[in-house]
Amino acid sequence: WLPKAHLEAPISGSMILAGIMLKLGGYGIIRVLKIISYLNMSFNSYLIMLSMMGGLLVSLMCFFQMDMKALVAYSSVVHMGLMLAGLMTQTCWGVSGAYLVMIGHGLCSSGLFCLVNLNYERLFSRNLILNKGMLSMMPSLSLWWFMFLSSNMAAPLSLNLLGEVMLISSLVSWSFSLMLLLGLVSFFSAGYSLYLFAFVQQGVSVMNLNNYYLVESREFLLLFLHWVPLNLLFLSVDYMLY
Repeated sequence: WLPKAHLEAPISGSMILAGIMLKLGGYGIIRVLKIISYLNMSFNSYLIMLSMMGGLLVSLMCFFQMDMKALVAYSSVVHMGLMLAGLMTQTCWGVSGAYLVMIGHGLCSSGLFCLVNLNYERLFSRNLILNKGMLSMMPSLSLWWFMFLSSNMAAPLSLNLLGEVMLISSLVSWSFSLMLLLGLVSFFSAGYSLYLFAFVQQGVSVMNLNNYYLVESREFLLLFLHWVPLNLLFLSVDYMLY
């Protein structure tokens, strides 16, 4: 239901859903983790495998999306699957990594939905084919696309990098057999982020140049206020965790 909800929602609804509401589920699991840890969770292995297989399948589905908003929505499902798998290990690194991924991906996905909406306001379409050639049409937004998509694929200096490293470490310490699934999920996550950037920015535009106008300063400010905490909170992560 999540991609359909994003496709039907306005931009403000999508940003709130991706940045806040989706993370409340993970926060709820963190709050009850102390309680359910006393119940001898023998089914956590099933939840971990379900989350990892779901994340792998959804990351493959991202390559078949022609709607930019649907692709960003499915990428949220991939990150939340990895977050749930790390939480189910019930280790300190798993919980801390899930905490960082929820904060980092909340900022990153909200910024990506904002970027998709900036294209939609000018082209009145979210189709990947109709949004080609953005590098020659609107070069001022190409840098923002690169920075947010690089953070989405857990590039250095983003909270997603540290969070995913901690989640992968906790999952590998729980079971080394998850190494293959983790490698595939990380590879395809980088793949669909590069796929979205290359498809939107490169190529020849099929739309009229007159459909575009300059990006306003308030839109740059909105993107800047998403990107700064996403990358600068990396410097104070020790205070965040402890």
